[in-house]
Amino acid sequence: MGPLDGLKVVELAAVGPGPHAGMYLADLGADIVRIDRLGGEQIGRPDASDPMLRGRRRVDADLKTDEGRATLRALVEHADVLLEGYRPGVVERLGVGPDELLAVNPRLVYARATGWGREGPLADRGGHDLNYLSLTGALHALGAADACPPPPLNMVGDYGGGSMLLLTGVLAGLWHAARTGRGQVVDAAMIDGVVGLSQKVWSLLAQDRWVDARESNVIDGHAPYYRTYRCADGGFMAVAAIERKFYAQLLDGLGLDPADVPDRDDRHAWGRLAARFEEVFATRPRPEWEAVFADLDACTTPVLSWSEAPHHPQIAARGSIVHAHGAHQAGPAPRFSATPPALPAPMADPIPLDHVLAGWAP
Repeated sequence: MGPLDGLKVVELAAVGPGPHAGMYLADLGADIVRIDRLGGEQIGRPDASDPMLRGRRRVDADLKTDEGRATLRALVEHADVLLEGYRPGVVERLGVGPDELLAVNPRLVYARATGWGREGPLADRGGHDLNYLSLTGALHALGAADACPPPPLNMVGDYGGGSMLLLTGVLAGLWHAARTGRGQVVDAAMIDGVVGLSQKVWSLLAQDRWVDARESNVIDGHAPYYRTYRCADGGFMAVAAIERKFYAQLLDGLGLDPADVPDRDDRHAWGRLAARFEEVFATRPRPEWEAVFADLDACTTPVLSWSEAPHHPQIAARGSIVHAHGAHQAGPAPRFSATPPALPAPMADPIPLDHVLAGWAP
């Protein structure tokens, strides 16, 4: 049993941050019931084989019907948290918005995830991870200076900026409810989350230590000691030897004498220094470089594929990626000393409402 054992959560089926946040809550021991129908259409991937949906029980309810709304209200009456991820106005039109559900359960933490937020000219527009990065400055900083900014998968907006912010709001809301007896609405917008994740850059800008152009700063690929290099076999090594002690071991691993390479503190020489590193890395395949740096504290690591990552000794030792129920998936995190979470079972088949209420009702 995890640290959230006994927490009762209702999740309205959606895509993006809601299911991801639900996975974390389920991993930590929360009892989550997912309502898989909105207006009679399946939303997201209500497929028991999807590891992100692990640890849920399911109840079917068409929220466009009186019966479906009654089902939701019956669950909410005993729940601690509701997760909702629809466009602004959708649940209000259905009659199951925050006002209605907080009237049913004043202690409820009504946690909403949106892309653009609930105010502003784009509030009712669609969007995806790439859009939220594009308007917040984050996308502008990614990629090579002479190429289009690359989509960084959907990790930054949907999950880093979305579900992690939503989880923070849920836990803060629960703390407030425990002390005051009053629930509230948590409004987690992905654009807010992306900006929050970008605070380091905003701080550097405030200190005149960031150049607002791609490949112009230490951590955006401009510095030769913080970037990736191609190996002889087409694989890559990631170099993050920012501190001098790590940089010294990087040179040692590459077999380079500090006196024979440009000064790392001379930004005008970074191009020549990077070219020298490129030349050396290109002489050997990635596995050989991996072996060279295995025992050096040089912040230099292989760039592993999705199929390789689960087998790396560090990943395996932590159980960061586990193989369970026929698939590789993220292991439960974070870890707790007194209440270690366990990997939940796959999402269950739909069950009758009264089966849930039998365990939830006082």
